[in-house]
Amino acid sequence: TLPCLPGARPCIPKDFGHGSPVCVCNATYCDTLDPLVVPTPGSYVKYESSKAGKRLERSEGKFQSTLSTRGLLLMLNISTLYQHVKGFGGSLSDAAAMNILKLSQPAQDNLLRSYFSESGIEYNLIRVPMACSDFSVRPYSYDDVPNDHELKHFRLADEDVKMKV
Repeated sequence: TLPCLPGARPCIPKDFGHGSPVCVCNATYCDTLDPLVVPTPGSYVKYESSKAGKRLERSEGKFQSTLSTRGLLLMLNISTLYQHVKGFGGSLSDAAAMNILKLSQPAQDNLLRSYFSESGIEYNLIRVPMACSDFSVRPYSYDDVPNDHELKHFRLADEDVKMKV
């Protein structure tokens, strides 16, 4: 397991010229969050990012039971639940795997810690596309032989063996 770093570490922004900076993550540094804490009943925690430079900036607030001024009113009925959230995560595409594998081992460790650890954003799900996707470097499938209904020519592509399995 990767060790967790205590306390939040701020984003070191890097701008690639498109007006939306990203946070630096390398072999010696990745930004992190304080461990998530469930807010007390009647209050909330908000994390905000913006083009102006906010990166998961944390703030707290209290829900109001009545609206004192004109404006948008959001009503939450916490007694009726419509779905169960199993977790949060992202997609590990060919492009993502290729870029991760180009990093040094310490940078890979920092990156994975920033996604999956308690000092990161605590992903617990990952979607891995089967065969190619729109983030692959080439089109491919597992069996390109027409009418091979018994899948005698089925085989994983090199990308799958090296980056997904």
